[in-house]
Amino acid sequence: MDNTVLETKFNFPKQKSFYKGKVRDVYNIDDELLIMVVTDKISAFDHVLPAGIPYKGQVLNQIAAQFLDATADIVPNWKTATPDPMVTVGLKCEPFAVEMIVRGYLTGSSWRSYKKGMREICGVPIPNGMVEHQKFENPILTPTTKAEQGEHDADISREEILKQGIVSEEDYLQLEKYSLDLFQRGTEMAAEKGLILVDTKYEFGKKDGKIYLIDEIHTPDSSRYFIAEGYEERQAKGQAQKQLSKEFVREWLMEQGFQGLEGQKMPVLPQEFINQVSERYIELFEKITGNTFIKETADNVVERIKNNIDAFLG
Repeated sequence: MDNTVLETKFNFPKQKSFYKGKVRDVYNIDDELLIMVVTDKISAFDHVLPAGIPYKGQVLNQIAAQFLDATADIVPNWKTATPDPMVTVGLKCEPFAVEMIVRGYLTGSSWRSYKKGMREICGVPIPNGMVEHQKFENPILTPTTKAEQGEHDADISREEILKQGIVSEEDYLQLEKYSLDLFQRGTEMAAEKGLILVDTKYEFGKKDGKIYLIDEIHTPDSSRYFIAEGYEERQAKGQAQKQLSKEFVREWLMEQGFQGLEGQKMPVLPQEFINQVSERYIELFEKITGNTFIKETADNVVERIKNNIDAFLG
């Protein structure tokens, strides 16, 4: 039985507003707390795919919760509770209008740009002669603007962020430090599990003058991982790297002729492919956490989520 959750429509006591993101439903409780329900939807190329992925919401929420706890000594974060496997409750912060993307390797969109001749990403120069999946000498920061719903995130340089006054210089320097420190911790934790943290994104917000890490971190939706074993050999032979990320979904879509461009039609996802995606998400959970994934069962997942949130709030 397919119990994927594509949306929720709750109404909680003291609920001020509701926001539907690409894959998350977010409830504002009295301008103090946010209840974030991680659905089973999946997005690629800034489009939500038409089918849910079994257990994806649980995977993302539980990985994020573990990494938020494991990095709280680096930067305070928004999380206060996880009342359901698909739900995080945390502090309502005013988000910064940029996403901090840290790249340790030349891959994905950065490689696609490099292949077209670009030698600078977000104001960061990239040397000539690099190959796909090659490690940068040091991780680089390539921020993007935080797009409004339905729009694409756009690359932006540190200089432009400061020039436009999107973030103050004092805050931006702190965001850079937090991002690189978080990436270092994520890299170390991944290495312990035989993985390479390739790239990731971080989002931050502010509450009462204090910066907090918000949203998910180090999940397969926000990050890319390689299998460490055999990385050097595959590079030397010019072979594709073994990835644990959402990139294979993007690659499948590109094979079907879809990159989210105008006039392109979203392909129908075969059930076999949906099952493969679910298995890949569960595989990443087990590899990155070192824990066995326990599938939550319920006749009605939405009802379970509602009951667990009500019990928390009550």
